[in-house]
Amino acid sequence: MEQQPVYEQLGTLYLVPTPIGHLQDMTFRAIECLKSATLVACEDTRVTKKLCNHFHIDTPLMSYHEHNKHAREEELIGKLKAGEDIALTSDAGSPAISDPGHELVVSCVNEGISVVPLPGANAVVPALTASGLAPEPFVFLGFLERKKKLKVKQLLSYKNIQASLVIYESPYRVKDTLSTLEEVLGNRQVCLARELTKIHEEFIRGSCQTVREQIEERGGVKGECCLIVEGSDEQADDTSELKSTAWWSEYTLNEHIEQYIESGMTTKDAIKQTSADRNMKKREVYNAYHQ
Repeated sequence: MEQQPVYEQLGTLYLVPTPIGHLQDMTFRAIECLKSATLVACEDTRVTKKLCNHFHIDTPLMSYHEHNKHAREEELIGKLKAGEDIALTSDAGSPAISDPGHELVVSCVNEGISVVPLPGANAVVPALTASGLAPEPFVFLGFLERKKKLKVKQLLSYKNIQASLVIYESPYRVKDTLSTLEEVLGNRQVCLARELTKIHEEFIRGSCQTVREQIEERGGVKGECCLIVEGSDEQADDTSELKSTAWWSEYTLNEHIEQYIESGMTTKDAIKQTSADRNMKKREVYNAYHQ
């Protein structure tokens, strides 16, 4: 791998994690970095202003969020080329992880501008280590697709992976996501970590069904949620057969077949598997698909 070129006359982009709930999780280095930077590019200036006031940081702020990141990028790159050091933060956690920042980092790398990441607060590792499920290997999925059809397709690609899955989810969608997880992956063990580092921090452990039922009994949950899902305990076979009894229930016959084809199966194998799923004759499925 080629080393990232660094030019002394250029500024540096610092990726600065911020607390996900507990202000004492802010590191000394992060505070110093925010104080010494020429500018702090942040997701929400109101949120970052409160953080800066708490730690007596008076560095100017500039908004950099999902809706203006492309317009801001050119301006920020210009400042970095002029020798200014810029600290990039999100509202909570590490920038570029399910938050804006990735595109700016790519532009800096392409322009030969040094990118320096600071370690710090995030939800993934604390949730994983306290979950009681295997901490390694793990796969971080971030936020899943919102539409069920796309969510099912996304989860299918991880069905046979022997690694814990880490998912960010809204408290308003977590119950439905648990239902989809059960349909696609089976009734696996999960851990719902919510409000990490805050007063009401909680871990709800059990099967997908058990955790979902607990949420229903409570009338829902509040706060930021991180789901840890048990990995597969079966080796994927050579054809990557995706056997399930429920995930395809909302698909038409053709959509069902296409899901298997997109997962890597041949049309012949996809028709064969679809006929087995639906308990239909293979010739019947073949004719319906090719008509």
